[in-house]
Amino acid sequence: MVSKDQTIGGVIFLVCVVIAIFYVVTLFYPDWMLNVGWVSDKGGVRFWIIAVPVFIAFIAVMGIGAWIGWTMATTPPPKPIEEITSEIEEKKEETVPEEAAEEEKPKRKKKSEK
Repeated sequence: MVSKDQTIGGVIFLVCVVIAIFYVVTLFYPDWMLNVGWVSDKGGVRFWIIAVPVFIAFIAVMGIGAWIGWTMATTPPPKPIEEITSEIEEKKEETVPEEAAEEEKPKRKKKSEK
């Protein structure tokens, strides 16, 4: 039985393969597009077959850059290291008396020690 994720993956794979074949055929053999009747100029076909993916990639890169910039602008700065180390030292001082009290308690025997 094929899971939902595998089905979606298969569909994505097939769509990508079909688009890649369409792209390569149109780039190297633009005459077939003229026969279909979609476009009347070979140069126009080659221009758009390159311009559209470049445009999409450019917009994607700019979107990722904008997302990174937004994240950096809205994320609060981290605490200074001095503050973090002082908090760690305070926690160690607080836990030392508790550890001494735990040592005085009798330890339980493990099942394997019986």
